[in-house]
Amino acid sequence: PEVEAALLAHPDVAECAVIGAEDAERGQIVEAHVVLAQGVAPDALTTKRLQDHVKAMIAPYKYPRSVKFIAALPKTQTGKIQRFRLRTEKID
Repeated sequence: PEVEAALLAHPDVAECAVIGAEDAERGQIVEAHVVLAQGVAPDALTTKRLQDHVKAMIAPYKYPRSVKFIAALPKTQTGKIQRFRLRTEKID
């Protein structure tokens, strides 16, 4: 919730969900799945800008080491984010 709140406070972010992802080097990392606001480019500069924003708002070690840009978050019919699908499926 803390990392998501920090990301949602950035004007480039329309929606986001944060999960723990497997990482060969660290065991597990913070991975953010981000739906960008209209007109924002899904590029390395945007990734860096979002990571720096999170570092400035909360403890720097909590920033998402991986940021994936997606068109829409997978949700149930009632609008709840299906985080398990972010872990198991390739979402575009």
